[in-house]
Amino acid sequence: MTVILKQYNPHDLEPKVQEYWAQHKTFSASMDTGREKFYCLSMFPYPSGRLHMGHVRNYTIGDVISRFQRLNGKEVMQPIGWDAFGLPAENAAVKNKTAPAKWTYSNISYMKNQLKILGFSFDWDREIATCRPEYYKWEQKFFTELYKKGLVYKKTSTVNWCPNDQTVLANEQVQEGRCWRCDCPVEIKEVPQWFLKITAYAEELLNDLDNLPGWPETVKTMQRNWIGKSEGLNIKLKVDGRDDVLEVYTTRPDTFMGVTYVAIAAMHPLAREAARVNPALADFIQECRNLKIAEADIAKMEKKGMATGFYAIHPLNGRKVPIMVANFVIMDYGTGAVMSVPAHDQRDYEFAKKYGLNIIPVIRPQDQEAPDVSEAAYTEKGITFNSGEFDGLDFKGAFDAIATKLESIGMGQRTVNYRLRDWGVSRQRYWGAPIPMINLPDGSVVPAQEFPVLLPEDVTMDGIVSPIKADPEWAKVTVGGQEGLRETDTFDTFMESSWYYARYCCNNYDAGMLDSKATGFWLPVDQYIGGIEHACMHLLYARFFHKLLRDAGMVNCDEPFTRLLCQGMVLADAFYYKTENGSKVWVSPLEAICDKDARGNITAARDRDGHELTHAGMTKMSKSKNNGIDPQEMVDRYGADTVRLFMMFASPAELTLEWKESGVEGAQRFIRKLWNSVQALLEHERPEPYRPGDLDPAEKEIRRELNKTIAKVTDDIGRRQTFNTAIAAIMEFLNRLPRLDLSRKTAVSLAYEAYDKVVVMLDPVIPHTSFALWQDLGHQEPVDSASWPVADSSALVQDSRLIVVQVNGKVRNRITVAADTPEEDIKNQALADETVKKFTDGKSVKKVIYVKDKLVNIVAV
Repeated sequence: MTVILKQYNPHDLEPKVQEYWAQHKTFSASMDTGREKFYCLSMFPYPSGRLHMGHVRNYTIGDVISRFQRLNGKEVMQPIGWDAFGLPAENAAVKNKTAPAKWTYSNISYMKNQLKILGFSFDWDREIATCRPEYYKWEQKFFTELYKKGLVYKKTSTVNWCPNDQTVLANEQVQEGRCWRCDCPVEIKEVPQWFLKITAYAEELLNDLDNLPGWPETVKTMQRNWIGKSEGLNIKLKVDGRDDVLEVYTTRPDTFMGVTYVAIAAMHPLAREAARVNPALADFIQECRNLKIAEADIAKMEKKGMATGFYAIHPLNGRKVPIMVANFVIMDYGTGAVMSVPAHDQRDYEFAKKYGLNIIPVIRPQDQEAPDVSEAAYTEKGITFNSGEFDGLDFKGAFDAIATKLESIGMGQRTVNYRLRDWGVSRQRYWGAPIPMINLPDGSVVPAQEFPVLLPEDVTMDGIVSPIKADPEWAKVTVGGQEGLRETDTFDTFMESSWYYARYCCNNYDAGMLDSKATGFWLPVDQYIGGIEHACMHLLYARFFHKLLRDAGMVNCDEPFTRLLCQGMVLADAFYYKTENGSKVWVSPLEAICDKDARGNITAARDRDGHELTHAGMTKMSKSKNNGIDPQEMVDRYGADTVRLFMMFASPAELTLEWKESGVEGAQRFIRKLWNSVQALLEHERPEPYRPGDLDPAEKEIRRELNKTIAKVTDDIGRRQTFNTAIAAIMEFLNRLPRLDLSRKTAVSLAYEAYDKVVVMLDPVIPHTSFALWQDLGHQEPVDSASWPVADSSALVQDSRLIVVQVNGKVRNRITVAADTPEEDIKNQALADETVKKFTDGKSVKKVIYVKDKLVNIVAV
C-alpha cells in the first residue's frame, strides 16, 4: 500500500489505512506464531447507540498498550464485543415501539463502525455479543452444572427492589440507597430468586488479592472491605420459659458481660410468635415489612423498636435481658438476632436511650476506672471491668477467655464471618438470558436439559410485563412426562460479563463452553482496563466466576486479570442559562462562545442565540447537563489520531481528563508539525548509516537525547503506564532535532534514524499518521511489523558537555567541552570564546561562576 501525501489530511489518510488493516487482518491473533502472548482487554461496551468519550478513552488506552506490546514482539490479542443484554434496551424498545433485539443489533452495527474509524487494533474475528444464543447457551448449561454441585439454590429472601426498573438489585448495585442504573430510591421486598454461592469462595477471593500486585491498591482495599472478613463468636442465648434458643454473632465478645437487650428482626419466628397476642407489635412488624429502604440506608434511618415480652438469659451471669424487635435488624443477614451492648456501641446506645433500656459499661480505657457514657457509647477497645471473673483483661485476653468459657458450656463457638452475601442472579425483566430451571407441579425444581433455553426476540414490549412472563405458552415444557413451567426470570447481566474474557479465547468453539487449550494459552488477561466503579461488582464477580471455571477444568489459572488499570472520567465545561420561570437550559460546550483571560480561564460566555451563559465548571460528561462531546463529531472535525493523541496526552490515565478543544487543536498542530518535518527531511536523500565516531559534538548530543528518549518512553509505556509523560518526552526531543545541520551527511543520516524511531514510538498513539510516515521514510513493510526501538547504552555515555555561557546573566553563547574537562579549564575556555569576548572587552571580569555541567556566568563591569 502506498499512502504518500504531501499535506497532512486525516480524512483522506485514515480510511485508507483502516482499509489496509481490514484487508490484511493485521490484528488477528494466533496461538501458532511461537511468540510470547499478550492478552490486552478493555471492558466491553453496552451497545447504547453511540460511543461516548469514556469509551474512547478506555479503548485508546487499551490500544496504545496493545500496539506497544505488538511492536515489542508479542503475539497480542485485543478482542472486542458487546455487553448486549439489559434494561436500557427494554426502555428504548418501549419508547421507539420496537423490539429490544432489533434495537440492540442496530446499535451494535453503528457502534462497530465508530470503533473502526478510531483505528483500534481489535481482532474483529473474535467479536461476541452476549445476547446471541451461541453465547448464553453455555452460561445456562454451566448454571445447571453448578446447581448439581450445590453452588446454586433458590429461596425467598428480602431483596433490594427497584420500583422503576421492576427488578431485584444485588447489594453491590445499590449506591447510597439508590439504583446504580436509574438512581431511583430502592425498596425492600420479599422475592423468590436464584443465588450463586459466592460465599463458598469468600476466603479464596480475599486471600488471592495478595497475589495481584498489578492491581491498584484502592480496588483491592474496596474488595477486602466488601468481602468483610471478621473473626468472632457465635453465642447461644436461651429464651426464658421457652425451648427457643437465640443465636447471635459478635466480633466483640470482650463486651459480652455488658449485654442489656437482644434485638431481633421483624420477620424472626420469635417476633411473629409474640405478635399473635400483641396487636401493637403485629402492626409494628407490618410497618417494618413495608419499610421501603435499602440496606445501605439502614444506618442512617431512625431506629425504632418494640418489646416482645420475651427475655433471653445471659449464659454467663444468668441475667434476663429483654428481646426487642428492631427495624435495623434484617432477617436474611446473619441469624436475624443481634446482641446489644449500649455502653459500647453507638447504635445500641441510641436505641437504649430511646426505650429506657439499661446501659452497663464493661470496657474502660487503660488509664481510667470507668468510661463516661453519659452522652455517648465508649466504642474503643480497652480493659474489661464490671465483668466478674473476666475483669482486667485486654481485648485479646477477654476474647479468648469468654470464648473458651462459652465453648466449655456448649453456648458459644469461635467462627469466621463475612460481610459478603450470596449473589442473587434473578432479574424480573425480559431482555436477558432465561434462567434454565423448570418448576414441576409437585413443587420441585429441575434443571433444563436442552440448550439454549431460547429467549424469543420477536416480541412486543408494553413497558410493564416481561413478554416471557406474559406468554404462558413460552413457559410450558414437558419433563419426564410431567408438564412443567420454565423459570421466567432472567439472569443478572453481570453473569454474561463475568466470563466473556474467557470466551474471547475461543469464540467459535462449539464443543463446550471453553476450549481449555485456548484458555490455557491466552489466560490470564495480561492487561485489563476499565472503570473503578466496577470494583465490587463486575471485577469481584469475574474473579468468582473464574474460580468456578477453574474448578470445572476449563481454565488453569487462579485469577482472570493480571494487571488492572482504572481510567479516570472525562470532564467537560458545562453551561446553562435560566428561563423566565427559573429553570435551567443546559447548552453544549461546543455551542458556547467564550471570553477568556490571559490564563485561559472563562470569564464570560454566551450561546449563538445571545443568551448569557453561566459557566458551571468542569463536570462529568452527561446527557443531563448536555456537556457530552460526541466522538464522531470530533473525528469528523480533527481526525482519529488527533482525538487519540489528546486523550493520551492531556492527563495521566488514572486521573480525570478535562476535555478542552484548545488542547485538541494543539494535538493536531503537533501532528501537522511532525508531518511537515518528515516531508522536509525527505528533500534530503537518505545517506548511508553514520558511524558514531564520525558525529560532531552537536550530533552526538542529539544521538544521546534520542536514546534517552527511547529509554524513557519504553519505561513510561511498558512499566509505569504514564502515557502522557512518554508523549511529552517525544515532543521535547523533536523540538531539539532542528539543531542538526543538514548540510552534513552524518546529520541527515542521524535525522532519518531519529524520525524512524520516533514514528515507531508514536505508532501506538497515532497509528494512521505513523503508518503513512513510515512509508514516506522508505520502509517497505508496514509500521505494524516494525520493532520497538531499543536504547543504545553506548550512546547514553556522555563524552562531552554543552555548557551555556552567560555574561551578567544573559546567554551569549554555548561551548562544547570534554566530559572530564576540569572546572578551571572550562572557565578559561568560556572567557576565551570569541563571541563571549565581544561582551567582555573593555570590562573588568569580577567573578566567574560555574554551575557543574550546565553553565558559566561571567560577571563583568
